[in-house]
Amino acid sequence: MDNNAMWIMIEIFTLIILLSIISQLRNDIMRMKSTLDKIAKQVGIPDVVTKDVKDELITLISEGNKIKAIKKYRTLTGLGLKEAKEYIDQLSTQK
Repeated sequence: MDNNAMWIMIEIFTLIILLSIISQLRNDIMRMKSTLDKIAKQVGIPDVVTKDVKDELITLISEGNKIKAIKKYRTLTGLGLKEAKEYIDQLSTQK
């Protein structure tokens, strides 16, 4: 029984370390994204989401087509599902 308890403690410790590493990686990615956004703005790279596209996304949202809006945004930006959903949710609260 002591052997099992020891293995459980080792597994919990390993899980805590992994969660800490994942959290640090997320923070690093967010910092890099922020830096890249600043560089893109400085260089003059245009925003992918223009006013026309944003208006179209808002129209889709108001018609109850959130999923279509998310798909369109993902197609335009190449972002993942989570990021696209967060952006569309943010747009829907701005109305």
